[in-house]
Order: sequence, then C-alpha cells, then structure tokens
Amino acid sequence: MKITQSIFHAHINCPTKCWLKFTGEPADGNAYGEWVQRQNKEYHATLVHRLRSEMPPDGRADAPTQESLKSSKWRMGFDVAVATSQNLEARLDAVERVPPEGRGKSAWFIPIRFVFTNKLGKSEKLLLAFDAFVLSEVLGRGIGLGKIVHGYNRATLKVKTSTLAGKVRRRLDKIAVLLSNATPPDLVLNRHCAECEFQTRCRQRAIEKNDLSLLTSLSEQERADLNGKGIFTVTQLSYTFRPRRRPKELKQKREKYHHSLKALAIREKKIHIVGRPELKIEGTPVYLDVEGLPDRDFYYLIGVRIGIGESAIRHSLWADTIEEEGRIWREFLGILETVEKPVLVHYGSYEKTFLNRMCERHGKPPEASTVAETVRAGVNILSVIFAQIYFPTYSNGLKDIARWLGFNWSAGDASGVQSILWRNEWERGEAPLPKEKLIAYNSEDCSALELVARTVSLVCQRTQTSNSEPPDHLGIVIANNLDSKATMWPKFNSTIEGFEAIIEFRINNGYGLSHSTSGRV
Repeated sequence: MKITQSIFHAHINCPTKCWLKFTGEPADGNAYGEWVQRQNKEYHATLVHRLRSEMPPDGRADAPTQESLKSSKWRMGFDVAVATSQNLEARLDAVERVPPEGRGKSAWFIPIRFVFTNKLGKSEKLLLAFDAFVLSEVLGRGIGLGKIVHGYNRATLKVKTSTLAGKVRRRLDKIAVLLSNATPPDLVLNRHCAECEFQTRCRQRAIEKNDLSLLTSLSEQERADLNGKGIFTVTQLSYTFRPRRRPKELKQKREKYHHSLKALAIREKKIHIVGRPELKIEGTPVYLDVEGLPDRDFYYLIGVRIGIGESAIRHSLWADTIEEEGRIWREFLGILETVEKPVLVHYGSYEKTFLNRMCERHGKPPEASTVAETVRAGVNILSVIFAQIYFPTYSNGLKDIARWLGFNWSAGDASGVQSILWRNEWERGEAPLPKEKLIAYNSEDCSALELVARTVSLVCQRTQTSNSEPPDHLGIVIANNLDSKATMWPKFNSTIEGFEAIIEFRINNGYGLSHSTSGRV
C-alpha cells in the first residue's frame, strides 16, 4: 500500500475521494479543480525558474537523488523525490539545505512548498508537514521547520512541522485502515465537492441513497448523531419533525433551525413556515449582487437592479484592476443618490461584508445622508428565510431556491467558482466572452434575488394576516398546524380478532409491550 502526496491530500479533503483515487476510479473531471492544479503548476514553474536564476550553479541541484541528500553540498534542491521503506512517497517542490554550524554537526533540511493562493488554509500546512515527515524518515533525523511560499507577492510562511507530526501520523493510520477495505467509506458530501473531479459521481449516488449529507446545513457531528439513532436518509429525518408549542417567554425569540422540517419540506415539495416571518421593504428596492475574488480581497463587479419586474433598471459596474475598485464603489453610491427612498436588498453575508470593506477602503457616504442610512440598513433576505421559511431545497442557497421557483441562468454551469474561472480567462485574454458571461451571470443573480425576495414577501404577508393555512396554490404549510403524531410507520392491523384493541388498551393504560408480556394476553 503506497501513500503518496496525492493520496494524503485527498484524504484531507474527503475520505471517499482518497479511496477513489487509490483504487483508480475514473474521474468525471472538474473545471475549477483542474484550473487550481494548472495555477499551482504555473506558479511552481515560475518560482523555480526565478530561484534558480538567483543562485550559482554549484549552489543548486535539480531533482537530486535521495541517496545524495546526506552528502550534498548545495544550498537549494528543486523537485526532490523521497520515499520510505514504509511506502510513503513525496515530491518536494524545494528543499533548503542549511550547512552545519560546526564539526560533527549535521546540516539542516527545510522542506518548501509553493502555493499560488494568497490565503492559506490548514491543508497546505498539513501537506508541508507530510513532506517534512517523509523527509525526516529518509534522513533519519527530525525536521522541525518548513516554509510555504505563496501568493502574488511570494510571501513566506514558516511552519513548525514538528508540532504537526502527530497529526500526520494519526492521519496516516486512518488512511491505512481506509485503503485496506475492499469497499469505499460511507459517502458524505462536503464543501470540497465544488472542486472535486468525482463531484458528479458522488452527488448522483447521494441522491439515489437520499443521503443526509445532501442537507448542507447539517454539521458532521449532527449527522453522526442522527446516524447513531438509525436515521440515514432525508426521508427518514422528515418523519422526526414534531411541532411544539413554545412558552410565552420564548414567543418573541426566533425558533431554532429544524433540519427535520427542512427534510419534511423536501419530502412534501412544499414551503413550510415556522412562526411569523416579517419582511418590510418600505421604499424602492435596490437588489445588490457583487462578484469578487476572495483570495485577493478584490471586488470587480457590482450588479444593481432597481425596482421590480420588466420596468426594473439594471447597472453593471465593472473594474478592470484593483485600482478601479474605488471608482465603481463611488459610481454605486452615485446611483443610490438618484433613487427615491432606496432599500438595499441582498442575499447572505457576502454583500454585507462588501459594504463594510468598501466604506473602510474607499470612504463612507456623508454621515446622516439617505445613502449612508441605506448602506447601513440593508435587508438580508437569507436572514428572513433562516429558521422560519423552509423551501423544499437541499440548501438555502440563492441558486437552489431560485431554480425551485422556476428561474434559470443562461449559462448552465453558472456558479460562484465558475465566475472565478471566467474572470481568470478574461484577465489572461484567453477568450473574448468571459466578461460578457460574468456581467450576464451577475445580472441574472440580481433577477433571481428579486424573484426570491418577492416570494418571501408574499409568504410573510400571508402568514401575518392569519395563522390558518394559506391558499394551497402557494404550496405553503404552517408547521404548527401539522399533526404532531404523524409517523412513517403504517397503522398496525392484525388478522387476529380483538388483538388490536388489546394492544391499544395496554399502551393507553401504561402497560407497554415488554418482552415478558407481549407474547401473552
């Protein structure tokens, strides 16, 4: 059993992916994941070329052999392949060799990884620790320090790999157990799916199994707890919802999120409501959607839709470079000044973060002005939906809900990660259409937001007027009106005359059906 960097990295992201890669399962491909790999390869090649040019020939080594490491005299080795007798393999981007400080002392070796992103996560540090672990096994000495060179400015992060060695060992043990099995682990969808080459395969299987991990709001621990209770599917979970009357002192507080009610909404294919959600847009709605590059903290496209329906006015504010970000922010504030009683409407926290950062970077609108109040008092539609309005969708994402309501994007592969690819293509000048695709995608997001906001507003109006069931054509169910005794099990019917009455009598009188009495009358 050979554990490589690729296998180790896959396990960090997903045990199922690790097993599939190890067994050679054919992949469906993933455009975003392939783009990330290309970016890393290009970044690696650029850095290696730069570092090689800065060093004298006798100070560097290209692809040095494992056997020559201990006797080497170079200061920097590139593309260093190492393997242990325990079948661990790693190819290090670079290894820095620090000469010994005195006679009888050994040289230090510092593994280095090159990562193209400006922001680093835990996986990059753990991968560096894996490199250090394999290198230390080969050299027979500890490797206490590693480096990650990353981002546009080639920043260097020093990592104490010795403190991560324990985590590497534990993960290697888990991988060994996983790969010794003839069958894959239990399928669990997670955030990595968006960039995984097995995304299509796994999602299709999850849908076939009606797996709980389809519910993106469920945490790993919550899912494990449900599995411990024998609940493995969305349908099974849907039967566990029970409406409860809340104490008077808690009626003014928002109820907790019910995963079981989300599952019930999916099973029934109807919107389910808890409490009395409110949405007040007193003025002219200004639907806001922003595109950016999170890794660079750069917002390059501000989409604005003013008003509703066919008469709505659209604006697409585009920035070619980071330096133009301030310009489109000022244009956006100028647009708000022209709107009578503007009310910003957005979806989720991304736009709220955008507004705060733009005020910090490029200046706030004049204090006490209408625009300043508009920026401060934006309406987050997702906060109205959360724990109150349960759409029959696996997630509360804008695209999932809008598509359920009948909205479609012109680009079939429209998504947040796809927008990153389009922007990259445009910056490289690889194709003439990415900018047009991005503007259309952003504009359609604003239209989808309007549709969802109007639907939520209608739901809120109906639930505020009466606590009775709204008209059926809306597909709305008031959760508090549901039968609290609903069950997934059919009514018990016996072929023995009178047996059902006996069972009911025992249950109603508290006798139950113990093993000692259930077999006799």
